[in-house]
Amino acid sequence: MKLNLKYGMLAALTMLLFKPAQGDTDLRIRIEWKQGQQAGMIGVDNGSISRLTIHKGRGKVAEDHYHFTRDGNNALVVDCEDVNLTVGPGSTVITVDNQPNAFSFFLRDVTSDYPIYIPAYGVMVLRADDPRSYEDVERAVLSRKSKTKIQQLTDSPEEASFASVENRTRDMSVPTWLGTSRDFRIFQITEALSDQSPGEANIISPRRSVSAVTLPEAGDQAANYLYTVGRGVGVQDNISRRLDQGSLPILHSTLTDDDIQYHSTTFVSFEKSALSLGSRFGTDFLVADSHSGGHMFTEDQKQLLAERQGEVLNPDEETVLYFRSEAVNTGTVPRYAWFKAPRPGTGWHHRNEYTFDATTGFSTYASGRVFCISRLNGEPLQNEEIAVLVAPGEKVVFEFCVPHSPVDSARATALASQSFDQRYTEAKKFWQDKLAQAATIKLPEKRIEEMIKAGLLHLDLITFGNDPDETLAPNIGVYSPIGTESSPIIQFYNSMGWQDIAKRSLTYFLDKQHENGFIQNFGGYMVETGAALWTMGEYFRYTNDTEWAREAASKLLKSADYLIEWRNQSKKGELQGRGYGMISGKVADPEDHFHQFMLNGYAYIGMGRVAEVLAAIGHGEADRIGKEAAAWKADIRESFFNVMALSPVVPLGDGTWCPTAPPWTEAVGLRALHVKPEVFWSHGTVTVSDAMLGPLYLVFCEVLDADEPAARMLLDYHSELFYQGNAAFSQPYYSRHNWMQAKLGMAKPFLETYYSTFAALADRETYSFWEHLYKVSPHKTHEEGWFLMETRWMLYMEDGRALDLFKTIPRAWMADGEAIVLDGVQSYFGPLRVQAKSHVGAGYIEATVESTGDRKPETVRIRLPHPNHSKPVHVDGGTYEEKTESVVVTNFNGKATVRLTF
Repeated sequence: MKLNLKYGMLAALTMLLFKPAQGDTDLRIRIEWKQGQQAGMIGVDNGSISRLTIHKGRGKVAEDHYHFTRDGNNALVVDCEDVNLTVGPGSTVITVDNQPNAFSFFLRDVTSDYPIYIPAYGVMVLRADDPRSYEDVERAVLSRKSKTKIQQLTDSPEEASFASVENRTRDMSVPTWLGTSRDFRIFQITEALSDQSPGEANIISPRRSVSAVTLPEAGDQAANYLYTVGRGVGVQDNISRRLDQGSLPILHSTLTDDDIQYHSTTFVSFEKSALSLGSRFGTDFLVADSHSGGHMFTEDQKQLLAERQGEVLNPDEETVLYFRSEAVNTGTVPRYAWFKAPRPGTGWHHRNEYTFDATTGFSTYASGRVFCISRLNGEPLQNEEIAVLVAPGEKVVFEFCVPHSPVDSARATALASQSFDQRYTEAKKFWQDKLAQAATIKLPEKRIEEMIKAGLLHLDLITFGNDPDETLAPNIGVYSPIGTESSPIIQFYNSMGWQDIAKRSLTYFLDKQHENGFIQNFGGYMVETGAALWTMGEYFRYTNDTEWAREAASKLLKSADYLIEWRNQSKKGELQGRGYGMISGKVADPEDHFHQFMLNGYAYIGMGRVAEVLAAIGHGEADRIGKEAAAWKADIRESFFNVMALSPVVPLGDGTWCPTAPPWTEAVGLRALHVKPEVFWSHGTVTVSDAMLGPLYLVFCEVLDADEPAARMLLDYHSELFYQGNAAFSQPYYSRHNWMQAKLGMAKPFLETYYSTFAALADRETYSFWEHLYKVSPHKTHEEGWFLMETRWMLYMEDGRALDLFKTIPRAWMADGEAIVLDGVQSYFGPLRVQAKSHVGAGYIEATVESTGDRKPETVRIRLPHPNHSKPVHVDGGTYEEKTESVVVTNFNGKATVRLTF
């Protein structure tokens, strides 16, 4: 890909001859190529070039141009004047436009100790007085035997498991969200004895989506209720928590307060009705959206919202938080157990007017509305705070229920008659029935198996709307749905067989589409149109739902045409080769309104998927949209390679140097390297734009192939500069490198990223995720969604007409007696049934795969790694690839059995 010098980018660089305030000096450097007949030009930013000289080989120079006339080991000496070699912005950058391998470097980085050596391009840069040849430098670098971070991971023993990372990653507890699914009435439980908050007691916070329930009794402030069991906050970390059956949205906790153990259970059900799959309760998606963070509405949507809001905010039945704590004396003498019933506020000093009635156990605001009903051993609690002497081996039972909004005394009296046991049984069955409708995944590592189930239900808990067939809002924690961040949620629904839930979630984006085709729902983000179209295309790949495609076609086409019109605005001569044919706008919170690669990557892949859907139903516009997508891809690639040539190279851990690329076309280098005097710190890191919103999206969005050299360069320098434990900083699931590692079958790097990220970001007991590594935004289902999709890629991943199974699983999962079962998972090829069972104690591993749909893969590749790295002596059912430890089944007919004998 050429820089297209006629566009004047490098010519413009050579004219930037201003003298920086500090560090002015002259420097001679030598650029030497291993082989080839090189030709090009030298550009400079923050300095000037006084002379070019042929140092080795034969050739000609003319001002800033050079041309070698013979193939071979050629070298060029460059005399630089008025340069700045200091650190920080304004440092001199040299660009070598030597096609097809143009590159740039900070002049200050040219040293004898660590020469700029780029073996991918066969070039090095030295001080001119360094006598070493290319071969000398290459030999010196290789002799160090140093490794990149990826090489270190690849060459190290595989120890991939949660246990291998838990002691070297953050351990962050997350507040628990409980609800009934579809209904935006959520309860947040924040426990003081964990590290969730600095509070003095447990806090119940009723929410409508993320919006606090405000009450006139609380001065129109947020309703919160403080409660506790036990004596209070002490020096010991003495509480543990767990979800019911490891996955259901029912919270169990155990507090050990010396001899008294408090076993508590918390869940949400209804005031009167049974919680079941047939429940009529839900929240209109627009109303739920209006109570979620960052929402955006058109004027028409605001009017529609006003018509729906009133009924939803005044329900005839409340959701209710049910709580029970059984205090058991495990000692040998009588001990006291302490309980405090919920009271308004988040601290002892809060003074809302309320009363506690010992005859009923009612806690009542001055208005007469009841906010809590408490019992002890089935009878009304005798006092808001109480101490009970418990004999050894005996127990005392404390219960309360909190309606989402306070109720009158008559409703409170009816609520007091509800059976905790009955509601608990109903709640368990409700969530179990939900799971029964999904695919089954059984894994050797039970933590991961539980996280898959819990994750699916966490997503479902805040996918708001009315069942059985209305539009759903796939919220992402505290935020409204976003085309980018809701995508893993919807695609995991597809993967687990919840096709109807996925379709109704996509309808949210179609229903909220602007009249001109623009899709924007959150915080001014401009990336949603392409991302939403991509997910719609993924839905079609999973389902081949032509009926949906025909119904949605006009809206898909409207959004595609909107993107085309938007793209046409940048078809200007001054943008040629550097933003031409690319849209500009911000993709996340930072106000970076540029021609971003993430923005354009999503727009391209969205357009491509629209063309694919339209072609499948014989739509006349399919060819036009497909050609437009291809042209867009070509424009993105041209700009990408041009700015990659202008972005300074960086050193890798093996002593080589690697080209880099900025996150948008206007930039001249990585933002984190501060080429210009700007500040980029955001969301807890300097790496946001480069690592989480940057050019790796071009690989994920199919603009760059995962196995082409430029893509690998992106992965190499990202891993060196921007990852810790091979995971990104702050909001690590925004980095798309683990998709690329999965695609390339890089099992050890993939697993390092996989385990390090979820171990740090997810609650290790309840499996709920934070958004950021600095404890911001709980129950973040975008992060949880990508964790679930990474798990899916580890287990199965499509590659054209081929299906890859177990491509990056830990080899420990194939220890003797272990098994992996996938039953009913959905893919581009329809439903799959896969089982692998290890009998390595008896000398073999066996696997079966069945594709029951009518879109079967042509090839199936099944990776079955031996736990001790043994190689098979015999293979049945396919051809063995030793490098990937996989059995390849060609001409797959829908069912296959393979067996490796060791």
